[in-house]
Amino acid sequence: MKKIGLLGGTFDPPHIGHLIIADDVYHELGLDEVWFIPSQIPPHKNAASVSADKRLEMVEKATSGRDYFFVKGIELQRTGPSYTIDTIKQLKELYPDIDFYFIIGADMVEYLPQWQAIDELIHAIQFVGVKRPGFDLVTPYPVRLVDSLVVDISSSDVRSRIKTRRPVRYLLPESVDRYIREHKLYE
Repeated sequence: MKKIGLLGGTFDPPHIGHLIIADDVYHELGLDEVWFIPSQIPPHKNAASVSADKRLEMVEKATSGRDYFFVKGIELQRTGPSYTIDTIKQLKELYPDIDFYFIIGADMVEYLPQWQAIDELIHAIQFVGVKRPGFDLVTPYPVRLVDSLVVDISSSDVRSRIKTRRPVRYLLPESVDRYIREHKLYE
């Protein structure tokens, strides 16, 4: 059976931390692929700063060059909040012969009790938790832990740096940095 990692997020913008996590989990668990799934409206965050189509383009640029990274716009095709349970139900219907591994940072591990239909989700997928500074990986839920290089980068920090004209060169893939400058995003 094929093993697919899922990395969801607003990716506003996608940064090297996202890629490092995806790459580390891919190798650690021997996954066949990692699918990046940009969210429409995350239920636990404010709305994204830029449009869904621009975020999708940035994720496509960020993941190009890795033959095991793919981008799926499944959540962008729905309206309203992007609940993981809805995405997983849809993916399992479309791909019944795939085992899905949902990759989350330690901040989301702590937030699992608030997730929509968490008791159903823990039976439908394997959660994979990765370290993040300032958060513990303690949860009553079955989360497989993976050590990943801890890079303390957040999309909100990247947006703030761009807005205040501070450098982001080593925080973003070059293609994403170029796209942001060309489209004058986050200024």
